Amino acid sequence: MPADHKFVHYQPERKPEEETLRIIKSDYEVADARRTVRHFSSDPVPREVIETAIRIAGTAPSGAHRQPWHFVAISNPVIKEQIREAAEKEEREFYSRRATPEWLEALAPLGTDFVKEHIITAPWLIVVFRRDYDVLEDGTRQKNYYMTESVGIAVGFLIQTLHRAGLATLTHTPAPMNFLRDICQRPAHEKPFVLMPVGYPHPECLVPDLARKPLNEISDFFL
Repeated sequence: MPADHKFVHYQPERKPEEETLRIIKSDYEVADARRTVRHFSSDPVPREVIETAIRIAGTAPSGAHRQPWHFVAISNPVIKEQIREAAEKEEREFYSRRATPEWLEALAPLGTDFVKEHIITAPWLIVVFRRDYDVLEDGTRQKNYYMTESVGIAVGFLIQTLHRAGLATLTHTPAPMNFLRDICQRPAHEKPFVLMPVGYPHPECLVPDLARKPLNEISDFFL
């Protein structure tokens, strides 16, 4: 163990095997109930809820513990309208020109199109940025590592946290997304990673009746 780095003792409570199994099965049932939502209620969500959800996302592991993420939470209606306008411009291009027939066929069961009303309906938007390097106080750059993997894990934490709190979201990635950096006034070394509307599902919200792959299709065990 390096002498010039501080370490602290870590020993979480070890639960009986039966309790561990009960908890993990309960967590699976909660996670399996999650659905991506495109129809949101405009009911407000307290800022403290969003702040705490971001704090939880910030506990995710990251390469060399550089924490290469930045979260921008937006409730301002003017800014949300700017983001919707820019996102729909890119999405129109995607659906009319960029997407291949195979891609459009894959999206058809989800009922998606270029109209992104949820961007202004949901009470919050969270824009997640990937930080490729940090700028230190003396102006020098400090390289980050495994940025995409790290930010992806943090977004996973955020999605499950919001779901467990009774909120809904979706991961929206209009391409290209540089307009998000401009609107959110973020520096050049941060790249937009995902745009996430957050709120309660609309009372009449419908979602596709989807089935997840069974365990034997997504895993192998070597005993």
